[in-house]
Amino acid sequence: MGSRDAADPPPEVDLFRDTWVRYLGYANEVGESFRAIVPVSLVWASYGVATAYVTADAVDKGKKAAAAKTPEEGRTTRAAVAVVDTFIWQALASVVIPGFTINRVCAGSLYLMGSMTRWPLSVRKWATTAVGLSAIPFIIKPIDRSVDFLMDSSLRRLYSTEEKPSSSS
Repeated sequence: MGSRDAADPPPEVDLFRDTWVRYLGYANEVGESFRAIVPVSLVWASYGVATAYVTADAVDKGKKAAAAKTPEEGRTTRAAVAVVDTFIWQALASVVIPGFTINRVCAGSLYLMGSMTRWPLSVRKWATTAVGLSAIPFIIKPIDRSVDFLMDSSLRRLYSTEEKPSSSS
């Protein structure tokens, strides 16, 4: 039925890309959405969770690059490139840019609701949270594509490879 040969092994599941663990990378966007309601320490904790995810994914990609069945020559360099590329890509695409974007969306919506409605502050804060949470699915793909373009146009030129780095999968 499929194009895979019966003798081919099933594709390897990437813990950080193909399972629920991937959603830990969105923790800071959720934290930013709730910033108007929760103590700021919880928002910073959400950044800690997202950063831990980014770091773990980068280390995982480095281990996979080091363990790849390739010639021994350059193995350490390949592993280092995998770690750096993944960490920078994930830090930009999962933490920095989305966190800033949701922060500004929420701040703008709270400001606009304050100047355009007569809703009580608590209602405006919950509405702001809803706006932030609902914006998350719409910002992911454009940010990912933008970070791919940025990385391909800059850092990845320093270590050009035949295959696309695994960080942008």
